[in-house]
Amino acid sequence: MPMAVQGERGPEPVAGSGPPGGPAATPATPAVEARGLVKTFGPIRAVDGVDLALPPGRIYGLLGPNGSGKTTLIRLLIGLARPTAGEAWLLGVRMPSRAMLERTGYMTQADGVYPELSVWENLSFFAALYGTRDRAKLVETLDLVELASRRDTPAFELSGGMRRRLSLACALAHDPPVVVLDEPTVGIDPALRVQFWAHFRALAAGGTTVLVTSHVMDEADRCDELLFIRTGRVIARGSGADLRRQAGTENLEQAFLTLAEAVGAGGDDPPIAERKPSHRS
Repeated sequence: MPMAVQGERGPEPVAGSGPPGGPAATPATPAVEARGLVKTFGPIRAVDGVDLALPPGRIYGLLGPNGSGKTTLIRLLIGLARPTAGEAWLLGVRMPSRAMLERTGYMTQADGVYPELSVWENLSFFAALYGTRDRAKLVETLDLVELASRRDTPAFELSGGMRRRLSLACALAHDPPVVVLDEPTVGIDPALRVQFWAHFRALAAGGTTVLVTSHVMDEADRCDELLFIRTGRVIARGSGADLRRQAGTENLEQAFLTLAEAVGAGGDDPPIAERKPSHRS
């Protein structure tokens, strides 16, 4: 479904960033940043003091079990929820900001399409919301997700995997500089999954920042950098090889378990989490 921000507020660019809706932030500005980000639901701290600064043009994987806070964190980062404390910034603009929605592509866990509309109608509708009416671009996007032959099919007649592919197309059609994908390959066959990751890699090579959430570790090495999430906190950050080396294990799943155990034994301050200083410090 189209993204909506609670309330409306103007963008707040930082020094050195471009105007909202204009060129991407300068190289010194992180594409995505969080400073002391907290989100509580009653007694539950779904996001618990996250600090991060992600340079543009890379693929980042947020990995953790179900309920670890991954989806809540990305909703805070792209302005779909307001934090209880702390700040989130996207391309140098403080979130939430309605003006930044057209510069973000977001694929939700649930299939965000209208079942009564056809494949083409869904894609055209969401692209138009973001100001894109380039027919050639829409055709190219349908080809990417291998739905060109089903363009006139109502979404409710598609299989679960096809609806996931349509949701991805709707998130990518307007060429956003930041793409956030929440469990994007669930229900996708292995061959198409490889094709998707090749496209994610091409997006990053072109300067797009791609943020992918997952609880499946076997795709993690396709990311440039991983952030392990546990109970709303970033407990470790680095490449797949870095994290395996830190944990002294051969696979990422065991690395996560080992590092999570180390954090649990080490008290409140995670000794292995990388906390990079903000460019505004």
